[in-house]
Amino acid sequence: MTQPPCPAPTKTILRALAGERLAVPPIWMMRQAGRYLPEYRATRAQAGDFLSLCYNPELAAEVTLQPIRRYGFDAAILFADILLVPQALGAELWFAPGEGPRLSTVTTPAQCDALRPVTDIHDTLSPIYETVRLLRRALPAQTTLIGFAGAPWTVATYMIAGRGTPDQGPAHALKAADRATFQRLIERITEATVEYLSAQIEAGAEVVKLFDSWAGSLKGQDFDDFALAPARRIIAALKERHPGVPVIAFPREAGPRYQGFARATGADCVALDNGISAEWAAAHVQTDGCVQGNLAPGHMVTGGEALVSETRRIVRAFSGGPHIFNLGHGITPDADPDNVALMIETVRSCG
Repeated sequence: MTQPPCPAPTKTILRALAGERLAVPPIWMMRQAGRYLPEYRATRAQAGDFLSLCYNPELAAEVTLQPIRRYGFDAAILFADILLVPQALGAELWFAPGEGPRLSTVTTPAQCDALRPVTDIHDTLSPIYETVRLLRRALPAQTTLIGFAGAPWTVATYMIAGRGTPDQGPAHALKAADRATFQRLIERITEATVEYLSAQIEAGAEVVKLFDSWAGSLKGQDFDDFALAPARRIIAALKERHPGVPVIAFPREAGPRYQGFARATGADCVALDNGISAEWAAAHVQTDGCVQGNLAPGHMVTGGEALVSETRRIVRAFSGGPHIFNLGHGITPDADPDNVALMIETVRSCG
């Protein structure tokens, strides 16, 4: 029996992800729930520490909702962290004050084998799924809920080094010295990511995003093997389990490799960093479907006419096809909340 066609989406983010060109692009912002907002800082203090905030569904939902109440973004993105997956796999995770995340390292076959089975991650991550359920009930009807995870390469760089590094050197070194162990770790993270994102969708996420923050440090065949191939595998698995749920891919600093990334992976949208011009991306990436981006986050600090003119330029450059307005990376803690309001006003006045 032939299944009836799915109804056309009505939420603006979902319409853009389905390939529709809109007169005014929908807008949300990476890290929109964060330290630049005084209400976030107050809730973070109430939680006690960052991980306690992530694992408290009521407080995590609250900080996710704060920028929606203040600005009326077209989408909310789940408040969580990409390193919750390695923690669920058995890595120790803690946040050192003023220094960022720290993890126990995985650099040997034995350490890789000692990770938990991917089917066991949900015990640790169940509070995240409850946050998603709370958000679906609390969000305005027109607001899209986005779930997310870190891409395998980016997550692996932290698991191998035990911390963030400027050049991802320890991960590159393990990849060169023991490619089999490195590949095994990538595969374990890939499998866990499918399970994690699938559970977010089952809890109510309408879109999921794959953040590969360090994709730009992969070159040549390594980019194909460890940025493109895992994304393709994750997206294919999600599409099989959840047909119709869009996936946004963000291979940050991929440069010319942005071209063709959507076709190669099956992503419904490619998010773009601000290291490439919107005009180039319109000609070489948007031809394959929706793009997201790509205002430099620094404009949220400096504001003024430069913010307005650059916002208008990006909207104009992408006006010929489906576009979701966003930053080229996450908003920084020193951003001025008034500049966010100015950006949104500028985008919405461009129609």
